[in-house]
Amino acid sequence: ANSINVGRLLPQIFYYFHAWGQLADPAADVLVAVPSGNFGNLTAGLMAKRLGLPVARFVAATNVNDVVPRFLDSGRFQPLASVRTISTAMDVGDPSNFSRMAALFGGDAAKMREVVVGSSHTDDDTRGAIARVHEAHGYVLDPHSAVGYLGLEAARARRPGTVGIVLATAHPAKFAETVEPVIGRSIEVPERLARLLKGESRATRIEPDTEQLERLLLSQ
Repeated sequence: ANSINVGRLLPQIFYYFHAWGQLADPAADVLVAVPSGNFGNLTAGLMAKRLGLPVARFVAATNVNDVVPRFLDSGRFQPLASVRTISTAMDVGDPSNFSRMAALFGGDAAKMREVVVGSSHTDDDTRGAIARVHEAHGYVLDPHSAVGYLGLEAARARRPGTVGIVLATAHPAKFAETVEPVIGRSIEVPERLARLLKGESRATRIEPDTEQLERLLLSQ
């Protein structure tokens, strides 16, 4: 998975600081909602907090693949088989980055709960959020970002007076088959994305073997 690569985690750290820097009140009590599947993005946020990011808490917002919210409730981490949802990139039943998250808190679930709250949402919840935000604000959420929005709503209901940041994950045009029926109109596809969607897909199949992977990488 891309999200376990430190070359992705490190730049993700910086956009947390970039988002916080845009707040009107830098002293605000800030919640950051992170749509989560393999939990790389949230891991980067926790690293940012260790580096001084002044946010109060993070929301681990998931679809029904909710092993981390369950852990935060029970203190027991129990991987499960993945369940397919409309927020497909978050369909992870055994997130690879959880061990990193746990290590940041010394494996102490109580300490993690002080910083991270969990929130899980169904596909119907997700469609409802897409519809509500579009109707109220004219903004089109993709399914993953909608889960983050729902997580922030739930967290702010328990912690009134906080300022919220939701990390958006993708352009809704990537998920037009899900989003367009909800908002009742077509989504304009940005030119750059259109080129990518029309591009040729190339893949090289190899066995799950480190020597084969090494040979392939060295041959490029």
